[in-house]
Amino acid sequence: MPRRRAKVRRLGEKYIVYYTFHMSIPSFPEFTPISIDLKSEMHPKLSLTPDGVSEFTFAGLYLFRKRYQYRVSKVEDKTFILSGIQPPHAAQQAAGEEAKKFFMTPCASPGKGILEELFKTHDYWKNISESVLIHKRARLEEWGAEFSEDRDNFDYLYLRTDLAELPGKKYHKKRNLVAQFLKSYTHEEKPITPELIPDAMKVLEGWRSDKGEDGDYLACREALELFGELNMKGLLVYIDGKPAGWCLGEPIARGRIFTIHFEKGIEDYKGIYQFINQAFAASLPEYFTHINREQDLGEEGLRQAKMTYRPSGFVRKYTGRPGPNIKSGITQ
Repeated sequence: MPRRRAKVRRLGEKYIVYYTFHMSIPSFPEFTPISIDLKSEMHPKLSLTPDGVSEFTFAGLYLFRKRYQYRVSKVEDKTFILSGIQPPHAAQQAAGEEAKKFFMTPCASPGKGILEELFKTHDYWKNISESVLIHKRARLEEWGAEFSEDRDNFDYLYLRTDLAELPGKKYHKKRNLVAQFLKSYTHEEKPITPELIPDAMKVLEGWRSDKGEDGDYLACREALELFGELNMKGLLVYIDGKPAGWCLGEPIARGRIFTIHFEKGIEDYKGIYQFINQAFAASLPEYFTHINREQDLGEEGLRQAKMTYRPSGFVRKYTGRPGPNIKSGITQ
């Protein structure tokens, strides 16, 4: 039986008592829903993955566990297997497409027999990183798996120094927006701490009101509520003493890359997002060589916006699907 544990979390001036249950990840083929109590088991292995896939952090998985109905299993000490459901986008819904079931393997590819079983119960293998695929691709294809690049889910990588300094002609427009922001507003920057979470919440509520939609509101709110427990880091910007914008993320890829999970601002302040982007990059330690600003999900407007910051590269991801041999049943 799982053991019940009481925990206390600080939220501004308040303290919230909540309960967790000590659980462990079951071995394949058993799965369990992702819970906060699994962090101690999952985070160390996820933090050692070298590619910098933005989804493969405990916070990234936990905060979106409801959207994708994540469940987790393990294969000895080699890898986790994450099972989820991909809801169709609006265009897909209009075309009559249904939700698809996928699995992910952050740390290593599964063996032949396990792969067969996974393809029997899932539509596809999602977010395969280059380090997982490169050494095993030929063998996996011999077994019958087929692979393709998933451009819509490529993470955008930027040199930290480029975002911090905005050098040269290619960043001329960005520099101008930051300069106009600095000229127009009296501002203050503060690293996010538990005491400042209520101010960050005010920005989030203002952003929600501006947009007139929830988007990733619930995940953002929970990220702030669990700021300390998820080991997040971020920057909060004040204008004339009022909270105006913030960004939140965490280190990945063995501490070489910092990924930005959330960025929210009050759009009445022109240039707020460009300023947050530049100011936070400048505040990061130099050992972070790159910043990961996640994927565009195939949205053309978002793709154009991310490209204007001139990425230095991408975290490439691949999709795996069962070929005829796997469909007919491969035995180990």
